[in-house]
Amino acid sequence: MNSNLERLHPYPFEKLAKLKAGISVPEHLAPISLGIGEPKHPAPAFVKQVVADNLGKLANYPTTKGIDELRETIANWATRRFNLREGSLDPARNIVPVNGTREAIFSLVQAVVDSSKPATVVSPNPFYQVYEGAAFLAGADPVYLPCDASNGFIPDFDKVPESVWASCQVLFLCSPGNPSGAVVSRETLTKVIELADRHEFIVASDECYSELYPDEANPPEGLLQTCAAIGRHDFKRCVVFHSLSKRSNLPGLRSGFVAGDADVLAGYLKYRTYHGCAMPIHNQLASIAAWNDEEHVKENRSAYRAKFEAVVPILREVMNVDFPDAGFYLWPETPFDDETFARELSAQQNVHVLPGRYLSRTVDGHNPGENRVRMALVAPVEECVEAAHRIVEFVKGFNA
Repeated sequence: MNSNLERLHPYPFEKLAKLKAGISVPEHLAPISLGIGEPKHPAPAFVKQVVADNLGKLANYPTTKGIDELRETIANWATRRFNLREGSLDPARNIVPVNGTREAIFSLVQAVVDSSKPATVVSPNPFYQVYEGAAFLAGADPVYLPCDASNGFIPDFDKVPESVWASCQVLFLCSPGNPSGAVVSRETLTKVIELADRHEFIVASDECYSELYPDEANPPEGLLQTCAAIGRHDFKRCVVFHSLSKRSNLPGLRSGFVAGDADVLAGYLKYRTYHGCAMPIHNQLASIAAWNDEEHVKENRSAYRAKFEAVVPILREVMNVDFPDAGFYLWPETPFDDETFARELSAQQNVHVLPGRYLSRTVDGHNPGENRVRMALVAPVEECVEAAHRIVEFVKGFNA
């Protein structure tokens, strides 16, 4: 077996299952899960219809590069959304359709890391665990940059030693952040691009929450948008990941894309032809329909906005919690340690959240996720409000 498999940590939800093993939940209370970031809003009916209408395409092998119309649709969407120069995002060279961002993040790292020399993959901390697992299995070492309240949950790149950048081959960004929802500014993105030029690494920006934001007039900036703003229309050393899972409530469609530096994506596409991960044609056609429609996305944002506006004031009675810049998570401080909070909340109120330490690593004695929990406001608004009231009751009772 690949010895790097031994380096993998248990996934956060494995740790959570172990934490809650043997507890009994109150049967008179319906379970409410805020732990898993799986969208629960209805999938768009018109997208489901496209899938149904094209099941005959199951008889055809899809190509790794995807059909021209899908890549053209993605290029048009990204150009509109991120104010790119018309024609700078070439559908044939700057876009690769993928089966969701998770497999894309993992496979891109396998394709670009050169493990014949010292290799590190630099990541925010807390982080999406695939960043770390991808690094391990590519033969690289992860380096974790703390993200906590002191730095607005964005890495302080000025504090990163030159020795870290010397071996860095990939820097992951997550904006809006998972779990904090923090959005990286243009100023910081520009700084990161300058660092990538100086030290010759790839900036990989995970932007799968970019379409869930509270202010319709102020969508989060993306890495390619910053590239365009500073005149970097070839997107050199920059790649972004986008998905329909959160934007369109289509996690089961497994559809997204990677866009950016054409040289990076040429090698990545070569890797994928062997990897065997082409998107089924009926999923591609359904994706075209989803990327071409913004009305269902506006409705989605409105639904999340209503949940945040209802839940945060309730939780503030007993917790330190802020509205996120974007995304669908809350990242509140807990009044006692996060593992005890999550376990006892399940046991007493049948409400389920994820301990923050499971999304982080301890570096120099500091774990940025300790004494926080991640709450995904994915359930219907009535359930989210009910969960908030139960949390208030739980904290008051625990502290009594």
